[in-house]
Amino acid sequence: MRKERKTSTAFLRLDTENEVKVGVLSVQGAFAEMGAYWRAQGAEVFEIRQRADLARGMDVLALPGGESTVQGKLLTDLGLFAPLKERMDGGLPVFAVCAGLILLAEKIEDDGERAEARPSRWFGVLPVAVRRNAFGRQLGSFKTVGTFDGRSDVPMTFIRAPAITAVSPQVEVLSTFNGQPTAVRWCTITAFTWHPELNRKPVADMI
Repeated sequence: MRKERKTSTAFLRLDTENEVKVGVLSVQGAFAEMGAYWRAQGAEVFEIRQRADLARGMDVLALPGGESTVQGKLLTDLGLFAPLKERMDGGLPVFAVCAGLILLAEKIEDDGERAEARPSRWFGVLPVAVRRNAFGRQLGSFKTVGTFDGRSDVPMTFIRAPAITAVSPQVEVLSTFNGQPTAVRWCTITAFTWHPELNRKPVADMI
């Protein structure tokens, strides 16, 4: 049974009086870009590479883009999976991009090569279904502009992006592309198929 969460987006607006501490998962992928994104907003950022790093505590967990299967396996091998899942279940705010979204999804649809060797879910804390590489692989990556949370002309960069194929009624859709959800918010989780950390203007300023 999924635990009840309180809806909150306050973590996306950094408190100017109390510095927000953001832990960036840094086992694989674009964690450097994610860290730079949050530092530019004035957050205190630290990398999560091993279980001991979790002792520092955090206000936000940031999950970067990369290879979700590799990240998931490393999370397990490094002993990070269980303690992070416990924090998520406890309501820790999570900001996830691309592969991070896949790690969070309740269901992963996969009809590609070696699909049977990949799990159908990792953390499973976000009530959506996703499909891997739905917008094309590396050569099919693209940039566009769209509407995000009511704001128009927001630049969106898709890199081997997954697609959100289904959302539960309680999930708020923040952006779409060709009628398909590309960013969602559910309680303390905000997740993207595109890469807001590559934009000059922080997405926090748009919420």
